Amino acid sequence: MKKVVFDTDIGIDDAMALLFLHYSPDVELQAIVSGFGNADIATTTRNALYMKEYFGIDAPVYCGAAEPVGKRLGSGYPDFVHGHNGLGDIEIDEPTMETETLSGAEAIVEIVKNNPHEISIVAVGRLTNLALALDLCPELPGMVKEVVVMGGTFGHNGHSGNVSPVAEANIAGDPQAADKVFTSNWPVAIVGIDVTHETIARDEFFELLKKTAGKAGDFIYRSSRFYLDFHEQVTGGNECPVHDSSAVAYLLDPSLYETKTAAVRVVTDGIAIGQTIAADPNADFESNAWKDQPTCQICIGVDSEKVLALYAKTLALAVQ
Repeated sequence: MKKVVFDTDIGIDDAMALLFLHYSPDVELQAIVSGFGNADIATTTRNALYMKEYFGIDAPVYCGAAEPVGKRLGSGYPDFVHGHNGLGDIEIDEPTMETETLSGAEAIVEIVKNNPHEISIVAVGRLTNLALALDLCPELPGMVKEVVVMGGTFGHNGHSGNVSPVAEANIAGDPQAADKVFTSNWPVAIVGIDVTHETIARDEFFELLKKTAGKAGDFIYRSSRFYLDFHEQVTGGNECPVHDSSAVAYLLDPSLYETKTAAVRVVTDGIAIGQTIAADPNADFESNAWKDQPTCQICIGVDSEKVLALYAKTLALAVQ
């Protein structure tokens, strides 16, 4: 059983990932920590509370970071991807529940300290909350079981950036925080768009969930309409990449992914801001930016059919 803290800027694909965690028999969800990203902090926190209430999720919700710790690429929020309410503009009720009193970063530290070497952190938004938690508790990396990050791109499988030619949105939304996380000595796996863009959900997949996953499948189907419309404008197909749920799939079954070990740095300024750069930890370069840095596992290949099958199988448990 994995004890999981879910760090999220809840939009459409984040909500899918949360339900993946919620219905997995192998997960004990400890907390949902909100952050800015797909929408402002008020909206993402509202969405986390809505999901908790609507689906009867036991985990407490903590309000996390409202802004980056450093310079970010761009401004505003991608309502053209996730809708103005972050959930595809489907009708949702205002939650009656409230967040806990601790901040997101404080909650991460407290939960890890209370469960040393047992907590898996799945981070599918900006990495601001984790960077702030490191400020509060520099020894945190030595107490965490694992960190799985959805973010970044390293040029594998022909995929590059989605908010610049070289940068992915989660990392570019707070590059300084990401660089701090990747250069801290904890077990980090990075599930980037090198593999999430290889894992494509077509409308038939959402139809399947609607038929087999009850209330959860209906919610995913309805919220996905906006998301699919956006991606159809980009690719011409009625389909979308499976981003955040891929981080959960890695958590549940790492064998679905091919990985390599690398030291990872993030560009924090200039035209390449947000770029994730991986280097062989044993290589010698003129630059010492990668020298003596901790390593991460970066995903470079995926069995996409098995990832989708695992998601559908898990969500089917929603009706049992």
